[in-house]
Amino acid sequence: MQTQSPIKADKPADREIEYKQAMLTPYDWQEGIGHRAQYVESRLASGTPVLAVSLEAGILAMTVRRQAHKLYEVYDRLLFSAIGQQSDVESLRVAAIDFASQEGYQRSEQDVTVQRVVAALSPQLKRAFADFNTVPFVVKSLFAEVEESPDLDTYYILDYDGDFSVRQGVAYLAGSEEGSLEIKKAFAELDRTKLSVEDALARLQPIWAQAMDPSGEKDFAALTENLVPEAVLLERRPKGENRFRVLLG
Repeated sequence: MQTQSPIKADKPADREIEYKQAMLTPYDWQEGIGHRAQYVESRLASGTPVLAVSLEAGILAMTVRRQAHKLYEVYDRLLFSAIGQQSDVESLRVAAIDFASQEGYQRSEQDVTVQRVVAALSPQLKRAFADFNTVPFVVKSLFAEVEESPDLDTYYILDYDGDFSVRQGVAYLAGSEEGSLEIKKAFAELDRTKLSVEDALARLQPIWAQAMDPSGEKDFAALTENLVPEAVLLERRPKGENRFRVLLG
């Protein structure tokens, strides 16, 4: 009769080797994070720039869109815009509105600041980006708060990994590094202190075009032939109850 050979048990040393091979080393984790960042940035590269400047009249924000709006009011004095995957942009917008509304109800309207909103959203993005079992947010967003004077206006740039930075006076979003450099250079030469809303909007359009086409071969009209220009003003001293005024789009 043919006997069945016993199953060979794994040696403790063999199991230890397999366990070590399955462990995620710091190098593997860093490489994985790098791949996730490359994936998100490649998706953001096609995003159309968003420009925002502080004027005496308020915060002027301008961009160009295909279908869905890109400039939103999330609370009184607070503006939101973003580039990226539309579903992620909408999720972040709704989360910002929910947090701001809850803060305003539980505390007071004065307690709802751009800093508190961004600080509440940042950990969610950070967790999603660092967790390899979830899909990272493909979104880069701009939050702004209008104050009593242009010098006090505050802008926050919230990145896909949860990190954020603070800006004063001007802020922008761009999908490419080259586009960002073009906007930064143009904003450095822009004297916004004496600009009316109409003049500022006219100045922002060629800056947007330069960021989209650094070669300068196409102007704003050519680049937006099949798109919708969008612009809003978050008024500093509103005549009515609503500060958020749509100018274009």
